[in-house]
Amino acid sequence: MSEESMNNTSVDHEYGADQIQILEGLEAVRKRPGMYIGSTSSRGLHHLVYEIVDNAVDEALAGFCDTIDVTINEGNSITVIDNGRGIPVGINHKAGIPAVEVVFTILHAGGKFGGGGYKVSGGLHGVGASVVNALSDWLEVEIKQGGRIYKQRYERGHVCYPLKEIGTCPMEETGTKVTFLPDATIFTETTVYEFDILKRRLREMAFLTKGLRIILRDDRVEEAEINHENEQINELLERAAEDAGEVVAPVKKQKKAEFYYEGGIKEFVAYLNKSKTPIYENIMYFEGEKNNVYVEVSFQHNDSFNESVFSFVNNINTPEGGTHLQGFRNALTKTFNDYARSAKLLKDSEPNLSGEDIREGLTAIVSVKIEDPQFEGQTKQKLGNSEARGAVDSIVSEQLTYFLEQNPMIAKSICEKSILAQRAREAARKARDLTRRKTALEGLSLPGKLADCSDKNPENCEIYIVEGDSAGGSAKTARSRATQAILPLRGKILNVEKARLDKIYANAEIKAMITAFGTGIHEDFDISKLRYNKIILMTDADVDGAHISTLLLTFIYRFMPDLIKEGHVFLAKPPLYKLEKNKKIWYAYSDEELDKILQEVGRDQNNKIQRYKGLGEMDAEQLWETTMDPERRILLRVNYDEEMESELDLTFTTLMGDKVEPRRDFIEENAKFVKNLDI
Repeated sequence: MSEESMNNTSVDHEYGADQIQILEGLEAVRKRPGMYIGSTSSRGLHHLVYEIVDNAVDEALAGFCDTIDVTINEGNSITVIDNGRGIPVGINHKAGIPAVEVVFTILHAGGKFGGGGYKVSGGLHGVGASVVNALSDWLEVEIKQGGRIYKQRYERGHVCYPLKEIGTCPMEETGTKVTFLPDATIFTETTVYEFDILKRRLREMAFLTKGLRIILRDDRVEEAEINHENEQINELLERAAEDAGEVVAPVKKQKKAEFYYEGGIKEFVAYLNKSKTPIYENIMYFEGEKNNVYVEVSFQHNDSFNESVFSFVNNINTPEGGTHLQGFRNALTKTFNDYARSAKLLKDSEPNLSGEDIREGLTAIVSVKIEDPQFEGQTKQKLGNSEARGAVDSIVSEQLTYFLEQNPMIAKSICEKSILAQRAREAARKARDLTRRKTALEGLSLPGKLADCSDKNPENCEIYIVEGDSAGGSAKTARSRATQAILPLRGKILNVEKARLDKIYANAEIKAMITAFGTGIHEDFDISKLRYNKIILMTDADVDGAHISTLLLTFIYRFMPDLIKEGHVFLAKPPLYKLEKNKKIWYAYSDEELDKILQEVGRDQNNKIQRYKGLGEMDAEQLWETTMDPERRILLRVNYDEEMESELDLTFTTLMGDKVEPRRDFIEENAKFVKNLDI
């Protein structure tokens, strides 16, 4: 089914004031904001933007919008402008007020609840506009419709004045403009928007809606963003201002990012594979409609050993997968096995390829549009519609079969990679079974170098993964033996981004961690067997230490991601400086903190300042005081943002993969954020 035909069938009824359906009021939002946006942290703050943009994307999915403009304004308010039809301004007869006022002041009011406004919608819960309004200090909406411009303002969810006409515009100009300022009494952690966080999410939205242009601008004035080319202009302006007795603001460089992907999810796969080496040039793309489910699938294999498959429903990420992902995997496994048998790439005596074998090194996007998505599980992140499984399975099976017949060289390269994966998986299974037999015979055999804790309740226990025997020795002496276990590692562990499962099971350092944690990895993973509530990575604050931390995080992310998702993984933060004066000691964890201490105690000649370059420079007492004492230490929890799952995957591939150029680009782009890293 073409995009054009999808658009032409997207709206079955007139989109007017009476298509805005009212389900309930808005009272609870300000009292329990976390129920509606997840949290009031930075993540919830940025979620407000996504809710408004989702409404504009719905217009794009319906075929009435092709451009969305998002601006971070001075003062951290947000403006979202789309060129869709504009929210209806007529009177909603059920409420007796204009439809736009219903949308912004009544929870669960919108064109997404069977009122006939949209066939499919990106807003899974449909609470967007009213929740953003309720959690904003103020919000203004302007609508261009029928040659007129309308406006209404709200403060903390309350109407300031009735919808009014403020001007005219050409008849062909339509759309909605929403500007809002998050309420600082709700978002107490931060009200500052981060350009890069918005950029990543908006890029994903553009990939998933081919032909939609999304523009992000940052209009905040920051000295650090002054364009280098404008320095001479600024100098001339300042001199002129001095002569005139005036103050002139510097010329600033506006941050701007623009996303437009005519190829949609096909370009998404190319983007995700940019740090990898594809084993064939073509990126497969299949689309179609069955049982009122519109299906888009795109994928390409690369020479890595990890599977990177991301699924979406109505443009919203489904990190736990669901029926659409099951349909894709079923189709892939059956079709490739059928082809391998018919092409004699698999002998009659050989077993079928497993789905895991076929998906080794696969990067894929599975995107479905469905009118009434049903979700399972506590977090509502898993699709349950049975018709989605059948639709994806049927469309992918049929079109993939034809593709493989037309491209035998590509088919052969995928099958050969899958057969190698099958052999490696069998070798890994034998190694794993051997380990299990040993455990059964000898009892639970923990690594010899592990200094375990005496408390057997995992809730009370934590394990420090420490770089090197020297730091490991200090940590073993410093620790609280009841609750703190120490596992020292020798050197850098295997980079799992470049290794198959059999090599991973053969690596002594990784085996030690797997055994100590107790959960197993990959398909054997069971978080209920976790032996420690906290897994703490403790490395030096230098380049080698950062590299070791990244290797450890890559291993955990690829083979035990639930440890990160459930909040069990932490980074220790040892101090950078020790300051002594008059037999008193202060520790500083940053240059800024050191300056603050020096301001308080004075910058006298008898100040003794030590710069720690490694954990081994601290004796056991210092290590306990600064880095291991639960009362005084600083731990950084490693967070897993499921909304940014594809970007997270790309970051690990970029940092730890084979390609040098993407890694160089990443380092150059992010070097400005790095402080206190010794070379």
